Amino acid sequence: MTIMSLSPRRHTPTLRWTQHMAPLLLAWLLAAAWGSVVQTQWNLQALVAVGVDISAAARASATWQDLIGFAPVYAGILAAGWLPALPVAAWLARRWPSRRGTLLAAAAGAGMVAAVRTIDALAPMPVFIDATRHPSGLLAMAAGAVIAGLLYARLTTRP
Repeated sequence: MTIMSLSPRRHTPTLRWTQHMAPLLLAWLLAAAWGSVVQTQWNLQALVAVGVDISAAARASATWQDLIGFAPVYAGILAAGWLPALPVAAWLARRWPSRRGTLLAAAAGAGMVAAVRTIDALAPMPVFIDATRHPSGLLAMAAGAVIAGLLYARLTTRP
């Protein structure tokens, strides 16, 4: 006869899943805010390049308005890209645990780029997010997703 332990299991799948939600949400919000700020500043800089004078107060106001108006849209775009990319990276990380951070960061960046390029292909306008029209703008926005992927990996690393 075996004696069953009454103590709860430490690493049940449900417990591990719920422990990942807050770090994932934090990383997702970071990436959405980063992308929103990048696209705002990118667009404002394009106006400056054609001679429009934009004050620091106007930049701050535009940034705030885009954080309220554009960041939620961009968060949805990120979610669409991350939904397939992050589980694949997590699966690969089980096989190569020493590469977990790199895999999650790369997946977050690649998922963002794939989602943006998919929307660009389906949208009636040439590009949905003007900052992503050029490789440098796309990379600047993807950098936020990569950093968010690293943050998620760091916050969910087991001790």
